[in-house]
Amino acid sequence: MDKASIIKKINLHKKQPNLRYRLKREVEDFTNTLFYTLFDIETPVEENLDVLETKFEEIVALACWNIDKPCKKIWENYVNALPEILEKLNLDAEATVNCDPASLSVEEVYMAYPGFYAIAIYRLAHELYNKRFPLVPRLMTEYAHRQTGVDINPGASIGQSFHIDHGTGIVIGETAIIKNNVKIYQGVTLGGLYVAKDLKETKRHPTIENNVTIYANATILGGETIIGENSTIGGNAWITASIAPNSTVYHTPEIKIKTASNVS
Repeated sequence: MDKASIIKKINLHKKQPNLRYRLKREVEDFTNTLFYTLFDIETPVEENLDVLETKFEEIVALACWNIDKPCKKIWENYVNALPEILEKLNLDAEATVNCDPASLSVEEVYMAYPGFYAIAIYRLAHELYNKRFPLVPRLMTEYAHRQTGVDINPGASIGQSFHIDHGTGIVIGETAIIKNNVKIYQGVTLGGLYVAKDLKETKRHPTIENNVTIYANATILGGETIIGENSTIGGNAWITASIAPNSTVYHTPEIKIKTASNVS
C-alpha cells in the first residue's frame, strides 16, 4: 500500500469531528493555573483571574460542541464560587493536619500530599460538573488521577473536612455521597454493584455518613448501601449492604504460618 492510500484510509476512519486532543492539554494548563492562583502566595490573584478567563474561553471553544449551550455564561458563576471552594479546601487541609501524625505543617499538606491535591482538583471540577459543562470536569479529575492514583469522579458529592491518607488506588464513583469529617485510606473503592449503561441516571454508588473512617483496601458497593455515622470500616472489608451507625466492621483473614520445625 502506498503512502497516499495509507493516508486516505486513516482519514476515512478518523470519525470523531470534535476529538481534539489539544483540549486535554488546555484543560491541564487551566487546572495548574487555577491551583496556583488559589494556593501559591507568589501568584497574583487579580492578574491570574484574567489569565484564567482567557484560558477558559479557549476551553469553551474546544469543548462546547453544541452552539445552543451558553458555556460562556458559566465563567462568571464559576469565579463567584471560587472563594467558597477555597474555604472548603482549607478545611480539608486542616483535617489532614489533624488526622495524620506524619504531617509536619499545613504547608506540607498543600504541597506534598497527593490526597489533598486530588480533593482540590475534584472540588474545582465538581463545580463545573454541576453547571453541566461538558467533558472538562472529567478531564480535570483524570489529570489529578494520573498524578496521584486517586480516581474521584467529578459527579461525586463530598462534604466538609474530607481526609485522604496516602491515596493511591482510591476510587470514588459518580453518584457516591460522602458527608462531613470522613477519612479514607489507600485502596478504598466506593463503587457500583454492577455496570450497565441503563443505570446512568440512577444512584449506583454508596453513601458515607458523617465521621466515618474507612481503612485500606475496603470495598463498599451499591447505590442503596449506607455506612452509618461514626462507623469504622476495617481494611479489606467487602460491603454490599448498609451498616448501622456507630458500627465497627472488620475482615478477619485466616493466616497460616509454616515454619521449618513443622515441615516433614
